[in-house]
Amino acid sequence: MGDVSIVSRRMIRPEPTTSPPATIHLTPWDLRMITVDHIQKGVLLPKPPTTGGQRRLHAAAVVEHLASSFERALGRFYPFAGRLAATPGRNDCDGGSPKSLVVSLRCSGEGAEFVHAVAPGVTVADLTGALCVPRVVWSFFPLDGMLGVDAIADSRPVMAAQVTELADGVFVALSLNHGVADGTAFWRFFNTWSEISRRSVDGDGGCEVSSTFPVHRRWFLDGCPVPISLPFGSVEEIVGQRLGSYPPVQECFLHFSAESVKKLKAKANAEMSGAATATISSLQALLAHLWRAACRARRLAPGQETLYGLLVGCRGRMDGVPTAYAGNAVAHAAAQSPAGEILDRGLGWAAWLLNRTVASFDERIAREKLASWPGEPSFPSMAAFSATAHTSLLTGSSPRFDVYGNDFGWGRPVTVRSGAGNKLDGKVTVYEGGDGAGSMALEVCLAPEALARLVADDEFMAAVGATHC
Repeated sequence: MGDVSIVSRRMIRPEPTTSPPATIHLTPWDLRMITVDHIQKGVLLPKPPTTGGQRRLHAAAVVEHLASSFERALGRFYPFAGRLAATPGRNDCDGGSPKSLVVSLRCSGEGAEFVHAVAPGVTVADLTGALCVPRVVWSFFPLDGMLGVDAIADSRPVMAAQVTELADGVFVALSLNHGVADGTAFWRFFNTWSEISRRSVDGDGGCEVSSTFPVHRRWFLDGCPVPISLPFGSVEEIVGQRLGSYPPVQECFLHFSAESVKKLKAKANAEMSGAATATISSLQALLAHLWRAACRARRLAPGQETLYGLLVGCRGRMDGVPTAYAGNAVAHAAAQSPAGEILDRGLGWAAWLLNRTVASFDERIAREKLASWPGEPSFPSMAAFSATAHTSLLTGSSPRFDVYGNDFGWGRPVTVRSGAGNKLDGKVTVYEGGDGAGSMALEVCLAPEALARLVADDEFMAAVGATHC
C-alpha cells in the first residue's frame, strides 16, 4: 500500500463572524482533557466528478475549495483558530505562594493548520475492503502524537485539517485539541464545514448555514474560581509520567445492520424481562455484546475484574449547559464486574449493567465533582490507562453524531475512520451506521492476538454485517 506525501501546509486565519472574547478561561471539564491525545476523525469521500452534470472539480480546485470553506467554518468557531497558553497563577507574583498555572484559550486568530497530502497508491477499496484497518489511515491525520498540553510549549494550533487525495477518493480529516472541545462540538464543526462546502459547489455559497451558532462562552458553576489556577509549576508536571510509545494494537471496523442491532436489543430485554425496571437501549445491547466477546478474546479468568468505561454527555442533563455549547461537556462513568459473570449471566445482564451505569448519572453529584475539582484537580493518565487496558473497554463518540451527512458537494461519505489518538487496547469508537437509521458501526482496538480471536468468534461475528464498510 502506498505512502502518504505532504504537498503543502498553511495556516488558515479566519475572520470572526461574531465578536469573540480575547481569552476563554477553561472549565474543569476542559482542563481535565488536556492530558489526552487529540480528537481525530475523518470521512472518506468519493472522487469529485470531472465530467458530467455536476460541477466539475479538478484536484487543485478541490483542495482550494475545501480550504476556503474551512476558513468560513472557522469564522463561526473562531476560538478554534486560537492558541492554548499557560500563565502564572494570580498569586504567584508575590513570591509567597506555591507555584501555579492558569491554562486558557487565547482567541488570537493565529490560525488552524490546513494540510494537503497525496496517497496515489491508496484506493478506496484498500480502506473499506478489509476487516482490519490499514495503518496508513493514521497518516491521514495531522497533529499526531500530541497530548493537548503539548500545544502550549510550541504555540501549536488547536485544530488542523488534512485533505488527502487517494487514487480514487478523498479523505478529509480533522484533529482537535481535546482540552478545547468534545466530540459533540467536533462534529458540529465538521457538519458546518461540509454544509458550507456543499452549498458553494451548488452555487449557494452566500446563504446562511442552517445550524445555530456555537456557544463559546464557558459554563462555570456559581462560585467556581475563574480562571482556575492549577497547583503545578510547569505543564510537564500536569502530565506526569508519559508513555514513550503506546503498546501495539490492531483495530477493526465492524458494521451492524439495523436488523442486527434490533435483534440484540430484543434479546437483551427478553433476558431481563421481569427483572429490569427500564428498557435496555440498542447501544447498550450492542456494547454488551462486544464486552462479552472481548472477555472471551482476552481469555480473562472468571474472577478477573473487567471494567467498561462510558462517556456521558451533559448537554440536556445539566441545567444551564446550552445545546450548542462548544466546549467540553462530558462526564465519565463505568460498569464493573468479574469476567465470569459477564459471560455466564448473559447478554441482558451485561447490558443492564451498562444501562444502570448511564442511569446513575446524577446532576447533584456531577455538580459536586465539578465544584471540588479546582481544589483537587485530577487528569487522565495515558500511562495509567495502559496499565489496566487489557481488562477494560472504553467507548467514546456517539451514534447520534451526524457522520454520513457530511457531503462536501459531490456525494455522501463512503465511510468514517479515526486517527492514532488515544488508541490503546480496549478503545472503542461508536458511529452511526452507513445504512440508515438504526444501523451502527464500531471501531475496536485490541491487542493483536486478542483482536484475532475476536474476529474469529462465531457468536460475536454472527451479528456483524459485511466486512467491507
